[in-house]
Order: sequence, then C-alpha cells, then structure tokens
Amino acid sequence: MIYKLQNCRTIGAAVRRLRATESLPHLRDRSLHNGPDTIDELFDRHLVKSETKKQLDDDENEFLTRQRLTSTRREALSLYRDIIRATRFFVWPDSRGVLWRDVLRENARKEFEDARFEKDPEIVTRLLIGGREAVQSALDKLVEKQKQQIEKERNESHRP
Repeated sequence: MIYKLQNCRTIGAAVRRLRATESLPHLRDRSLHNGPDTIDELFDRHLVKSETKKQLDDDENEFLTRQRLTSTRREALSLYRDIIRATRFFVWPDSRGVLWRDVLRENARKEFEDARFEKDPEIVTRLLIGGREAVQSALDKLVEKQKQQIEKERNESHRP
C-alpha cells in the first residue's frame, strides 16, 4: 500500500486509487469532523484539477467570487476581533505615556485600512496568516513574560 502511495503524484489521486481498489473502503462515505463535507467534496473543492475546467457563465463566476470574498471578509473580521481582544492584556504605557493597548489597536486598524482594497486572494491570504501568527506570537511572549514576572515575585517573597 505504501508503494502505491509513493507512486501517486497527489494525495487526491492516491485516495482515489485506494478507494478504487477497495483498500480503504471506510473513506467512501465518511464525513470530516461530522460536517456536511465528504472527502470527495473536500477534494473537489480544494484540489486543483489537472483537466481543463469548464467555462463558467457570468452568474456562476460572480457567485463564486462573492462566496470567496465573503469567507475572506469573515476571516478578516475574525482576525480583527481577535486582535482587539488580545490587546486588552497590554495595559502598560510606552515611552510616550500611551498605553500599548491603544498603540497596538491603532496599528492594527492602519494595517487593515491599508489592505482594505486588496483584490489578489493570495496576498489577502498571506496577510491573514501573517496577522494570525503575529497575534499568537505576541500573546505567547506576553504569557512568557508574565510567567517570568510571577517567578521573580515568588523568589523575592521567599527570601528572608
């Protein structure tokens, strides 16, 4: 079975080949995460097909474009809300006396406004991924510093 997987060029082709030989019959009707998508639908939606795509009429094209934009907008709003929530923990002032919370929120707003009219889906995806990673990194660093501060306070309180 592993030999068959190594000879296939894509994951989708490998699964289709294994399904055809009945090596993985349980993949046929299994739903992912108890959601409405089967594996076939997932592959059809997310894998680029090598054969030429059929020409879509204008209505179908517009529908697909709106669907992609809606999901991208939803992800962008979710990221923005996460940034606002995460900045609540940055309550100390910077060198100018302005709270870091306000500085971070202002910078996030500026970044979102700068990218507001970006049309290229690849660039939008990169921005969203970069934003998620930045938020996670900032929160991880904050947690680490707070742990260090708590440890420092514990060590000072235990000293006579």
